[in-house]
Amino acid sequence: MIRRLKKLKKIRIHREGTNTLIYSFIALAAIAIILWRSFDTKIPFWAFTAVFGTVYLIVLNFYRSPIRYFDSDDTEKIVVAPADGKIVVIEEVEENEYFHDKRLMISIFMSLFNVHANWFPVDGKVKFIRHQNGNYHKAWLPKASEENEHADVMITTPEGTDILCRQIAGAMARRIVTYAKEGEECYIDEHLGFIKLGSRVDIFLPVGTEVCVKMGQKTTGDQTVIAKLK
Repeated sequence: MIRRLKKLKKIRIHREGTNTLIYSFIALAAIAIILWRSFDTKIPFWAFTAVFGTVYLIVLNFYRSPIRYFDSDDTEKIVVAPADGKIVVIEEVEENEYFHDKRLMISIFMSLFNVHANWFPVDGKVKFIRHQNGNYHKAWLPKASEENEHADVMITTPEGTDILCRQIAGAMARRIVTYAKEGEECYIDEHLGFIKLGSRVDIFLPVGTEVCVKMGQKTTGDQTVIAKLK
């Protein structure tokens, strides 16, 4: 892959939010007008506008989609954060669905105020994609990784290492979008998908992988190096 020489950093609105933002604006404007006219109050209209405008800005913030490029052309064996958020899990776990052995799991929790676009964590080729329905436990709980609705994307790196990236729906999330296509090559800097509302992304790596982050650390998707493969 030929890396872009110019490292642009722009903000745009994610395509998943286009309809939501349009309908939300219309709905909030209508509610503000109705409430202002319905109540016998001396509160000026700009006060209603300020309150509902703040709500709309929160929604707008949620659907941000920064254009980011990794800072180095050398991505061999590098694992970058697939999402903005906070590291909530770094531990060895038994992964019995695909690998049937121990894996190092690193989990990133995304709050309502984080960008919810997801990036590919490594360069490679998409081996397969699996979507599983499930519960909607709070995303930071350990059982959320297996019991919540989730989408699994298995990526094989150029060196032949299989990496599992799992998008997990949280207590409020009701839609997981995955852009990855089975059999296609994928690269750091490209969007893997999007999760609506609070949620989480798990990365399953080989045991012995060098961890480059710590518990509670904040991550920036496609920018923060979370691990280095051996």
